Amino acid sequence: MDEQMIVKKALNNNVIIASHSLHKEVILIGKGIGFSKKKGDIVPLEQAEKTFLLRDEQEQAQYKQLVSYIDPEVMDALHEIMLLIEKRMNETLHEHIHVALTDHLSFAINRAHQNVQFSNPFLFEIETLYPKEYQVAEEVVAVIQEKIGVLFPKGEVGFIALHIHSAVTNKTIHDMNRHHRLISKLVSVIEENLQLKLEQDNINYHRLIQHLHRAIERVYQGEQVGDQTNLAKVLKNSYPLCYNLAWKLIKIMQQQMNIQVDESEVLYLTIHLQRLTQS
Repeated sequence: MDEQMIVKKALNNNVIIASHSLHKEVILIGKGIGFSKKKGDIVPLEQAEKTFLLRDEQEQAQYKQLVSYIDPEVMDALHEIMLLIEKRMNETLHEHIHVALTDHLSFAINRAHQNVQFSNPFLFEIETLYPKEYQVAEEVVAVIQEKIGVLFPKGEVGFIALHIHSAVTNKTIHDMNRHHRLISKLVSVIEENLQLKLEQDNINYHRLIQHLHRAIERVYQGEQVGDQTNLAKVLKNSYPLCYNLAWKLIKIMQQQMNIQVDESEVLYLTIHLQRLTQS
């Protein structure tokens, strides 16, 4: 027998708040699912294209408010976008994306109508670190242009990619931006100390960005890369400039992250820095 829901409130033609036997409230999304529905009506679960919970009461209230003021045509496009993201990423998205990305995109559409643009200082780093999310974000921008007639600036692709990555990993946008700011600072210190300008299309620059990101992840997760005493001696003697710079970068990371960094990270940073001096 198909599972049934009891309508608590139809937010619009395509969104219903319903009561569930196991959960207090669920949100059902589907084409026309809310049309002429009243409180107390029965809705088969199979009618919903997407079902999700918003356990956080504040997010639940925010989502209801968002749906109430966003143009129905825009809301339809946003529902289609959520389904597209889940299909392309082939992963279950964390429920908070329904509030966070809906909120972000609705304001971004309003900004575009008013010709207000925000720059994204981490655009290249985002594309390098999250290539799959970035590619899906480009598809999202194309859907918005096709369905709503709004052309987003390039920087929006990066912001959307961050929201997608956040929904897949359940990391906050705040934490990811903090990582990107730290990476940008480390890159600036490297350029200043090695007296070079890092070109974004250089393969070693890509490797450096990815390595710094992985190093930051390892620090937060408490991973260690192992004792490499002999290699340390070789690198210190062979590449003193890069070795000393690597230590400087580690100290900046420790200061910014307020976490002890495994000393072996110095060795891998030294090797990446030496590559940069030869490219």
